[in-house]
Amino acid sequence: MALDDDLTRLALQEERLQFEQFNAETALAIGLRLKDYIASLGKKAAIDIQLAGHPLFFYAMPGTTPDNVDWIRRKRNVVMRFHKSSYAFALNVQKNGYSLFERFGAGADELALSGGAFPIRLRGSGCVGSIIVSGLPHRDDHGVIVAVLAEFLGQDIAELALDKV
Repeated sequence: MALDDDLTRLALQEERLQFEQFNAETALAIGLRLKDYIASLGKKAAIDIQLAGHPLFFYAMPGTTPDNVDWIRRKRNVVMRFHKSSYAFALNVQKNGYSLFERFGAGADELALSGGAFPIRLRGSGCVGSIIVSGLPHRDDHGVIVAVLAEFLGQDIAELALDKV
């Protein structure tokens, strides 16, 4: 099943795309790479990188709106509450068929059922922050983060990328 295949690949991404260290310079380098990569696709998005609740990078490409910022907030809430990508969270909710409110006491105004937020994990320490893209279709929001992180961390994107749908 494609859903189970995606969930398996998402778990692999989260395992492989971890950092030994992460600081403001790391956030700047990744943020600028995301901006350039998205622009090279002829797309526009807002990009947000935070470490322990501290904003380290934010850029809203021309053509984005304040709505992208609200999507970022709700996607970040997912990563920081569940310590997994917002896309993995959304697919798990879809697979298990439960409502956000019944299962977590939260609504769509608080948590986004959408891809595009990825946990910053320090190897051996766990989730310490988030990298978020908003503006593309949600599977693509997730995919650009993975592509940039794979290149930045020296991982083979062919092993990590989700299949095309």
